[in-house]
Formats: sequence, structure tokens, C-alpha cells
Amino acid sequence: MALELIDITKSVAGVQHIKPTTLTLETGHFNVLLGPTGSGKTSLIKLMAGLDPLASGRIVMDGEDVSALNTQKRQISLVHQFFVNYPHMSVYDNIASPLKVAGLAKSEIQGRVEKAADLLKLRPMLHRKPHELSGGQQQRTALARAIAKDSKAVFLDEPLANLDYKLREELREQLPELFAGRGAVVVYATSEPEEALLLGGYTALMQDGRVTQFGRTAHIYRDPGSLPAAQVFSDPPINIAPVDKQGGQMRMGDISWQADGDAAGLADGRYTVAIRPNYILPVQTEQAFVPLTGRVQVTELSGSESSAHFDLRGNSWVSLSHGVHPYRVGEDHTFFMDPSHCFYFGADGTRAA
Repeated sequence: MALELIDITKSVAGVQHIKPTTLTLETGHFNVLLGPTGSGKTSLIKLMAGLDPLASGRIVMDGEDVSALNTQKRQISLVHQFFVNYPHMSVYDNIASPLKVAGLAKSEIQGRVEKAADLLKLRPMLHRKPHELSGGQQQRTALARAIAKDSKAVFLDEPLANLDYKLREELREQLPELFAGRGAVVVYATSEPEEALLLGGYTALMQDGRVTQFGRTAHIYRDPGSLPAAQVFSDPPINIAPVDKQGGQMRMGDISWQADGDAAGLADGRYTVAIRPNYILPVQTEQAFVPLTGRVQVTELSGSESSAHFDLRGNSWVSLSHGVHPYRVGEDHTFFMDPSHCFYFGADGTRAA
């Protein structure tokens, strides 16, 4: 089973909201749409679900062209970030509603509902109304409805965004198990890079209505193909600055280091360097040895990690490291960069090394 997008676009009042997109999404793993708010994730899901018309292109599901089919005929399920449940129905009837519309036998409906309720730990709540449930239980109900429907494709549009931290963590861990082995194409939209990494599978990075890179999630994280891809997949933000390649050296103002690996083969000239905050450390190590002195602007302590935002010659950079470190806001501090983890990008933003 595969969901194929073939050169699809979406236009509103003559403006392209989704640029030409060709993508093949398959079963057996999560397919994550990752990008900031306004990047086109929800618009793309609406096209795949049949909620919005295509301006051009085709959508093929399981070998069938479904471009002209309405949502009901596409055999899909959609879970939003908002709790979309029928307030006058019990939890049981909410889960059963698409099965009743499909005309399934009462015994089959009961079996599917109870199985989905057990997966989502909802059996004790089957006779309650949505207003009697917590936010997490309401979203579990929406997920149970998607599972019970046994759809060919399931679209999860930031389904955990409105839940508190504890519930998000709990459901995020359960989601891959809930949909494992169901034979459905699962598409999950999120703006959180950490969530994409935890879900694994494949990720489509989105920016301005365009898929900028698609592949295994871990591979894209380790090997971004463009500066926007590196920026999307970094939280805290990836550190960037202009650098000059001169012979065997990379120079960032009066800071320099040896160009090694692929960077050694770059032509002399101007590039953009990018490096994730966890490779900027507050103490020198064998790997992190390039000194960067900047004025500390903001410090944060989160669990066992410390971060410091500092000004580096007009660029705001971030260090992220384990442990608690005695930073003082407004004072200079010397950090140390691991140059082996630098990415280099050309003037057009594409990866150079």
C-alpha cells in the first residue's frame, strides 16, 4: 500500500499554497511532515484527505487514482489537534460513528470499538460523554475512532499540540505501537523536530509550501541537504555565520580552523557555516577546541542540560551542554566549537560540504 502524490499543487486566489510536490508515502512506518507554522503541512494533508481540491497533479492510493474522489470515498481517517468528537454521543458511539455510516454489522462494530478502546485504555469510559472526559481522553477517543475505522490512510495533524506535556509524552510513545501492523499509510504533521526524531520513520521537511527534503528521519538530521533543512531540524536553533574558505583554512573573522573532510575540497570563497548547539561546549575537549568568546545574553537550565545564548560578532549563537554551568548574563564567556560537526552551505543555501 502506498500513497503517491504526483506533481500536485494547491492554489488560492491565484497564489500557490502548495508548490509542485511529488512524494511516495508507504506503510510500515510513520511519514512525518515537519515544518514551522505556515509551512504548508495542514494544506498538504487537506489535499491528501480530499478536503481541498487540487489545482493540478494526481493522488494515487493503493494503485487507484483518487484525485476526484471525495473524502468519504477515500477510506481515510483524520485526527486534528483539536478534540473533534460529537458532544451528544457517548465515547462508544463516537468511536463507532464511521463504522455505522459504512453499514457494518452490529457485532463487527462492537468488536472493533472494544478493541480500539482497549488499545487506548478507554473501555471504562465508553458510556461517558466527551464533556465528562479530560483533554487526553478526548484525543484518545479521536485516535480510537481512526483505528477502529481501519482506513487505508490515517492523517494526524499535530494531534498532541493541545495536550499537556505529560500526556504528549505518553501518547507520543504509544502512537507507533498503536498503528504498527495495521497496513495503513500514517502521515503525522508536527512543528517539533524532537517529535519527528522520536517517531522515526521518514520525514518530509516543509517550507513555504514546498517539500525541501524527504528521507529517513535520522538520515536527514545527520545529513541536511540545505540550510533550511538544517534550520527546521534544530531546536534550539542551529548556529549560523558567514565564513571564508582560504586555502586549507576556514575563517570567521579572526577565528579560524582547519578545513577537513569534504570541506577541504571546497573552492576558496564565501560560505555559510552551520553547527548545532550541542557541539558548542562551555569547556574545551579533544573534539571541541576552537575558542569562541561572546557575551552571554540568556541562560536556561532544563533538566540536566544548560544552554547559553551569546553574541558572537553580531550573530546570536547557542551552546547546549550537559550539567549546570556558572554563566553570568552580560559577561563574556569562552565556548569551544567542534569543527568536525560543521555543515557548509553555498550562496543559494544548498549543501556544499
